[in-house]
Amino acid sequence: MRVNRAWLGLIVLMLPNFLVAMDVTALLLALPRLSADLGATSVQQLWISDSYGLMVAGLVITMGTLGDRIGRRRLLMTGGAAFGVLSVVAALATDPLTLIIARALLGVAGATLVPSTLALITHMFRDERERGRAIAIWATCQFTGGALGPVLAGFLLQYFWWGSVFLVAVPAMALLLLAGPVLLPEFRSDKAGRVDLASVGLSLVAVLLMVHGVKQLAVEGVTAGPAVALVTGAGVGFLFVRRQLRLEAPLLDLRLLRNRPLTAVLVALAFAGMAMAGTGLVVTQYLQSVLGFSPVESALLFAPMGLGVAAGTMAAPLLGRWMRTTTAITGGLAVSALGSLLPAGVGGAHSLPLVMTGIAVLALGTGPLFALGTGLVVGSVPPERAGSAASMSETSNYLGGSLGLGLLGVVAAVVYRGRMDGTSDSLADAVAAGRDLPADRGAELLHEAREAFTASLHVTGVVSAAVFAGLAVLVLAMSPAARPAPAVQPEYEETRS
Repeated sequence: MRVNRAWLGLIVLMLPNFLVAMDVTALLLALPRLSADLGATSVQQLWISDSYGLMVAGLVITMGTLGDRIGRRRLLMTGGAAFGVLSVVAALATDPLTLIIARALLGVAGATLVPSTLALITHMFRDERERGRAIAIWATCQFTGGALGPVLAGFLLQYFWWGSVFLVAVPAMALLLLAGPVLLPEFRSDKAGRVDLASVGLSLVAVLLMVHGVKQLAVEGVTAGPAVALVTGAGVGFLFVRRQLRLEAPLLDLRLLRNRPLTAVLVALAFAGMAMAGTGLVVTQYLQSVLGFSPVESALLFAPMGLGVAAGTMAAPLLGRWMRTTTAITGGLAVSALGSLLPAGVGGAHSLPLVMTGIAVLALGTGPLFALGTGLVVGSVPPERAGSAASMSETSNYLGGSLGLGLLGVVAAVVYRGRMDGTSDSLADAVAAGRDLPADRGAELLHEAREAFTASLHVTGVVSAAVFAGLAVLVLAMSPAARPAPAVQPEYEETRS
């Protein structure tokens, strides 16, 4: 009965995990319509899209440790209630400022949900095999949610107004609030330590400055503003690291990084997220701007990335039985490298099948990393520190995604401008300029711009392949010499608050 209850609890935990990830990407398709309805400026559009992810990335470390101290279920319920209410506020926003504030507060609520769900899973499933399957399902929901966010948004925008993208979260959070107290155990630990407010401030400032700097780098190019943000963020991050190494109960236990396989997995999570996000950004633009598909059609054609992640993460526990965790992760990363090379060969009549196959294979190979690697991270600490360990995993994921959108976006932009000899900053600019030219000259300009953007996709694919190949070598080089024997821990005991 307890096992059945744990699996029912896992179903409840899947909902917030899926929605938090989906909210990061779902707004990409809704942004043009809501910006037109609300009259948002270009700067306001940037904050509408970025404020959510910035707050999630900046506070997930704090929320992981806070859950260990005050209770993971309590934090999850509080965050779920706030997420539902704020989703309604965002959907009914009548001006850009209201929506920006609502999105930022949604990010705060979202930061409470992800580490709480993962930490509760480690408490509910003490048997290593069951915990591995549960984490695989959890990872499937998170990464599939991020990949399928644009698909769901495209469907909703086809039939409803832009606010429906936010309202999807309301019934899911209502179910969480109703079923959570019944199906989910509470867990807190006096050993978790107090929440160090100075560390909270340092981590938040460091992450926000770094992510903001990368995003602005993609928008403005290499200018003083992004450079100052990155350098300042790195300096604050250095102070944060020094403080954590001196505290007896740090906000983030960086001593865990002495574990070589764990360190390799955290690095791989960050850079794999970077490669996936950057490739996804360029591919979605390629589908719309070069191949001419509508946003809804592009979202559906992009679905193989989400399906690939789902298949890879669900198959990961089976791979983990046949081979060492690090071997499975290494093999998956090698597969992702091969998948990344397929978009590098697009051009001509077979471009669409090549792109769709490439993103599917790329995503499939990341499955063992996301499922088994996440399990390795949270399984490396005692139960009372699981929330902190979960926050390390999630920080790597969110930072990697932000880096991918920024850095690979910059690479693609540089390649495009180089091929256009500096006469055009983007394909959208070329389309707008072509309208003011004679028909033959406009068509020629558009053809040149599409060829230039295709070249940027080629380079992005090669860069992503190099990243995945390098990560495969890193994980293999830092793997332990022998496979540890599986340990079966006693069944969990529930506590009630």
